[in-house]
Amino acid sequence: MSTEQHDADAYGQELARISHHQHEATDARFMVFQALAAVGLSNEQADDVVAKLEAGAVAGAHTWISESSPPHGSEPRFEDGWFAGVRDVASYLLRIADTTANAGRGRAVSSAMLLAHLQQPHSPAPAEVLAEDPAPAPVPSVELDAKDVLAAAERFTWAVAAPGVRHWPDGSDFLDVALSTVCPEEREGYIERLEAFVEEHRPRLEEMLRTHGPGSKPASHGRYALIGQPETLVIVERMESAPFLLRGQWEKELETVFLDDLEFVWGPRIRLSR
Repeated sequence: MSTEQHDADAYGQELARISHHQHEATDARFMVFQALAAVGLSNEQADDVVAKLEAGAVAGAHTWISESSPPHGSEPRFEDGWFAGVRDVASYLLRIADTTANAGRGRAVSSAMLLAHLQQPHSPAPAEVLAEDPAPAPVPSVELDAKDVLAAAERFTWAVAAPGVRHWPDGSDFLDVALSTVCPEEREGYIERLEAFVEEHRPRLEEMLRTHGPGSKPASHGRYALIGQPETLVIVERMESAPFLLRGQWEKELETVFLDDLEFVWGPRIRLSR
């Protein structure tokens, strides 16, 4: 086995382990929010409790890194480089801890919305409906056409890559999962709200495409494959509007590494892939 192949396999195993921890953290966070709601804490209080716990976990990693030492007997130049690297990593972890402690607002509400969605009663089978009870007239719902949504996203040429350089010529699977999190009451006017969202975040979207889109150095390693796709505009909008629901639906249908990479670069207000 070549060195390159060994490195790729090791990196893949590392990603798998990180993904496992991320999934377990998402499930645990969901249970914590349920428990805090059950004892009467408000959404704001629950957000604050969880944010402090997560910031404390990052602070623990900061302490572990800061106290690490180079191998015994290392040359002075190696030790100097080691400690310089430790300082850089520790400083970055400190910034993450500070951000984590103050950036968790809205997660308790999103968790409650997901729980309500999961607890919705299933529709009875036809045999369960009594023949003498006429079915009520169905309430008309607005249909959300994926083709129309995609066409709207394609119009933002400064936020998407040219068709010939995109990672996926057809990203319909990603779009379907993202649109499955748009609740019926959100469908009317959704395209207009998506367009407003994209315009509002134009600088961030342009920067994301420039730094991590097709042809960039990070993308050359096979990562960040969603960046540059028109479907991604819908995904990041959903990442901000319904993060828990998006994560739950995504984990049922698709590989989470794609969503994790996008979340890392986009930096949503609620980060679920730490």
